[in-house]
Amino acid sequence: MVASENLMVDKKIVDQFSKIPTSNVSDALDRFKIKGGLEGIVPIVDDVRIAGTAFTVRFIPASQVELKPWVTYVDKAQPGDVVVIDNGGRTYCTVWGGLLSARARDMGIRGTVIDGVCRDVDVIRALRYPVFSRGRFMMTGKDRVQLAGINEPVNIAGVLVKPGDIIVADDSGVVVVPQEKAEEILQAALDVYEKESKILEEVKRGVPLAEAREKYGYGELQRARTTSGRT
Repeated sequence: MVASENLMVDKKIVDQFSKIPTSNVSDALDRFKIKGGLEGIVPIVDDVRIAGTAFTVRFIPASQVELKPWVTYVDKAQPGDVVVIDNGGRTYCTVWGGLLSARARDMGIRGTVIDGVCRDVDVIRALRYPVFSRGRFMMTGKDRVQLAGINEPVNIAGVLVKPGDIIVADDSGVVVVPQEKAEEILQAALDVYEKESKILEEVKRGVPLAEAREKYGYGELQRARTTSGRT
């Protein structure tokens, strides 16, 4: 297991991301030509929105290493983290369930993102603990996969996630904000959010959608701002 140093992201920045829909964050990432959306990772619990810093975990098939005692990795996370699990997209066994959800909620962990599946959906939903995964399946990961790393860069749905990156998730899915560009991307996301909100307000007043979109430059919200030196 290799631990990686991560930058300290201002808590105020993380909290601001929690108020912005993932669709707006994704558009902001497009301005910087950064792929951040985790395709295929969907919510298990509806109507939750989270933002937190990534605490990463990586599993590999148990057949590749000598079996070791199961490690309760969640105890190593910190309040405000989002547990991000790279299980290689495996859907034949789970690495997250009701017991981990109960412990994580009590620790102040904001949610869990799994490139794989979870189980104990009834418990997870009763707890209202935010889990985002490729689906659900009841078969345990014990003796099928083995913990291989904690707090190291992982690959989730084809996107690099580093410890400390900001994870934003809601009913539309999950997006990753690189910690080193968090402040810039936040400002871009707030700009997108503000303009889309104004478009919605005008449409509710009866303004034609095409007119409202043109007024606030809807077609260019996701484009790079070359005038500010960004690419």
